[in-house]
Amino acid sequence: MIQSTPETNNEIEVLRALAKKPWYARVPTYLKLSGPGWLQGAMTLGGGSAVTSLTIGAVFGYEFLWVQPVAMIIGCIMLFALAHQTLHSQTSPFESMKKHVNTPLAWAWAIAAFASSIIWGFAHYPLSAGMLEEIIVVSTGFSVEQQKGDFTRDLYLLLLAVLIWTGCAFTAWRYGDQVEENPSGKHSAVKVFETSIKVLSGLIVVAFAWVVISASINGKVDWSAVMAGYIPSSLPQTSEGVTTMMAALGSAVGINMTFIYGYTLLHKKWTPDHVELSRYDIGFGLVVPYILVTSLISIAAAGAFYGSDLDIQGKLSPTQAGKMFMSAGLDEVTSRLIFAFGILGMAVGSLVMHMLCCGSAAAAMFNWKEGSLPYKLALLAPTPAVLGVFVWSTMGAYVVLPTSAICGFLLPIAYIGWASLHNNKAYLGDARPKGVKRLLFNLAMLLCIVTVLASVVYSTYVKLG
Repeated sequence: MIQSTPETNNEIEVLRALAKKPWYARVPTYLKLSGPGWLQGAMTLGGGSAVTSLTIGAVFGYEFLWVQPVAMIIGCIMLFALAHQTLHSQTSPFESMKKHVNTPLAWAWAIAAFASSIIWGFAHYPLSAGMLEEIIVVSTGFSVEQQKGDFTRDLYLLLLAVLIWTGCAFTAWRYGDQVEENPSGKHSAVKVFETSIKVLSGLIVVAFAWVVISASINGKVDWSAVMAGYIPSSLPQTSEGVTTMMAALGSAVGINMTFIYGYTLLHKKWTPDHVELSRYDIGFGLVVPYILVTSLISIAAAGAFYGSDLDIQGKLSPTQAGKMFMSAGLDEVTSRLIFAFGILGMAVGSLVMHMLCCGSAAAAMFNWKEGSLPYKLALLAPTPAVLGVFVWSTMGAYVVLPTSAICGFLLPIAYIGWASLHNNKAYLGDARPKGVKRLLFNLAMLLCIVTVLASVVYSTYVKLG
């Protein structure tokens, strides 16, 4: 059980007073008190979301703009369920899964979250270093050219990756102090970190909005087609299109996101009185930023690349996209500098969350106190991922399939576990949903499970040829 603090008790009084007001009158206070949902947003808005959004726009135009918003809405249903369970039980999701569902499943879930947070770091550090390199080139003109048989540029990228790691590690380590501080306090590490994530998310939205506005001014955006693209009126007819759609549906909420979320709620000392706040928090911090950022990237890519003579094959990388935006008529500052800042912000936020996930997963598995030295050292488990600047291009081909398959198949199993917990009277007691509300929530969770399972099965089938 999590012990409440005087600050938490004051927060509860505020929330109970707010409950008597209309929903729109609650929003400003809910926005001020929100936090864990923004951390989820930082985690999902990583390199994968950027590449998928670029591909959807560049290859399919505006036709499938609806896919990622639908994917996010489906995914957040399970986060609503997890928040309801965690806040009412006041026990960690790992312990709840182990005690009330299945011990091996709980361990597999924790191990998969820990391992995937390290493995995907190998992809995010090269992306971050590449974006930082792009920013330096455009803003200063300094560049390190790659010569045949020369490792100078690789070492330069490693230096940039280490600089990024230093910032991420410092941030995660300070967050790890949250147990030793009052997380509701004005200057606590948790409060500072959540505020920083909110600011970062806002800046990311501004960066991509800048790109879209510039593209629109240059006549590169068909806004009537954009509006039509949010109405599901067609399905992909090619294997590439189906694969892209299924990847978006299955990855909007990843397995490491599902693991860390419950812990960020408990770090805040939230209680059953915070359940409604947690739903608004997910909306403000995860759903809105995700839909805005992925939509803006897809719209910019569709306007600049779709139907053009530019050669787009396979997945479009952010570095390629920045240069192609310039080729499509956008100025260099917008196409390479602002765009690179947006992608770098996405990658850095995701990297910090990977560290926090490793810390919480290790603490759960080995029964370490969060905030202890072993927990803080576990935060640094993704450190070897900085070597991704050397090895990801070859390593990725060997680890992407097994990692995606293992984590992918565990995700719907974990969803089934949460659905079971949501209907478990011994676990939730009087907090278990009743009547029509219970029926509707069960139908919504079933939709999530079927969607993610279908995505995993089809995507694995395609990758296996």
